[in-house]
Amino acid sequence: MAERIHPGDSPPSSGEHSNPKPTPPSSDKPIPQPGTYVVQIPKDQVYRVPPPENARRYAHLSKRKSSRSTCCRCCCCLLTTILSLLLAAAIAAAVIYFVFKPEAPNYSVESVAIKGFNLTSPSPLSPEFDVTVRADNGNDKIGIYYEKGSSVNVYYQDVNLSNGALPVFYQPTNNVTLFKTALKGSGIELTAASLRSISNDQNKGTVPFTLKLRAPVKIKAGSVKTWKITVKVTCKITVDKLTASSKIVSKDCDYGVDLW
Repeated sequence: MAERIHPGDSPPSSGEHSNPKPTPPSSDKPIPQPGTYVVQIPKDQVYRVPPPENARRYAHLSKRKSSRSTCCRCCCCLLTTILSLLLAAAIAAAVIYFVFKPEAPNYSVESVAIKGFNLTSPSPLSPEFDVTVRADNGNDKIGIYYEKGSSVNVYYQDVNLSNGALPVFYQPTNNVTLFKTALKGSGIELTAASLRSISNDQNKGTVPFTLKLRAPVKIKAGSVKTWKITVKVTCKITVDKLTASSKIVSKDCDYGVDLW
């Protein structure tokens, strides 16, 4: 079929080329990218300070930012001070350790005399323990001050039978001290099961007790005296009978310290 040619339409000749579109004049202003637009605002409408309706909010936010910054500075100063104190304490402890070479004292129970155990009477017990404790300070340059406020308690199972305190004294370097303390109890009521248990233990010749000693002490290293430190001693002792002539069958003591 023949193609239809509209009037006024002339087919382009093969030798003719379409002229390119004229290039728009260059401008110094940036040309927005396709799909974007530019909003122009007069200079007199540009605020260098918040508008009146936002002034209160701006002041509130500025104040909160300032107080937060002050708080952060205070926290940093406090943290720096704490770290400095800890570092100084660690250095002082290291110096004391290498100069004085401290050794933990040794504690043991040497003897126990028991009175006031009438297991056949229905009346409450009034047990008494005369305990001799041996304290061995093997340090060459450290003395120990035993202060007021100590406590010594004797337990059978979980029952506190008697209590007392240590004498106040100073233990010099390289010294062994034996001190006797009288522990007394009154109105002690044991359950029927506890009475049967302690009677059976006495018949077997192995009555177990727990002695707990707590003593506030101050350590003297050279001319320096420390703050109060609590010495904690727990001794598991076993005696053959509940009399004044009782003998210790076995003993085992653990030692600890509360620095603060």
